[in-house]
Amino acid sequence: MADEVCLTVNGVPHGFALPRETPLIYVLRNDLGLNGPKFGCGLGECGACTVLVDGIAARSCVTKLASVEGRAVTTLEGLGTLAAPHPVQAAFIAEQGAQCGYCLNGMIMTTLAFLKRNPSPTEAEAREALRYNLCRCGTHVEILRSVLRAARDMAAAETGDER
Repeated sequence: MADEVCLTVNGVPHGFALPRETPLIYVLRNDLGLNGPKFGCGLGECGACTVLVDGIAARSCVTKLASVEGRAVTTLEGLGTLAAPHPVQAAFIAEQGAQCGYCLNGMIMTTLAFLKRNPSPTEAEAREALRYNLCRCGTHVEILRSVLRAARDMAAAETGDER
């Protein structure tokens, strides 16, 4: 039997008696029923499975359960609700930053981590931040607009400047 591994997912503590080398994405999708992170390449190359671990973007397909023990994991489901989406989610909706939507989880989670580090990015900086997240549908222009809008909207919300 495996040792119990404890972590917090979307603010809720969980314990799992699973092998410590289990990929985090399997736990999130299979054990917790969280379908935000998508299984894409399984190699950490495409970004579809991105989650935040203690606020830092991480590829859940190559992140082992043991490496998140005692840490806080946030998935797309932990950001906002349909009635009150997170500002990054709202920006992606407003700018139509998705076509098929498969990459959307990774784009949003990577954007959120990026904007925490750089709240006022240039277009070039936003491109660089997302360069390792793949979109096969070609909505790169809309995704970039979404990132820049999220930055503006989050800055406006911080200063109380309603647009």
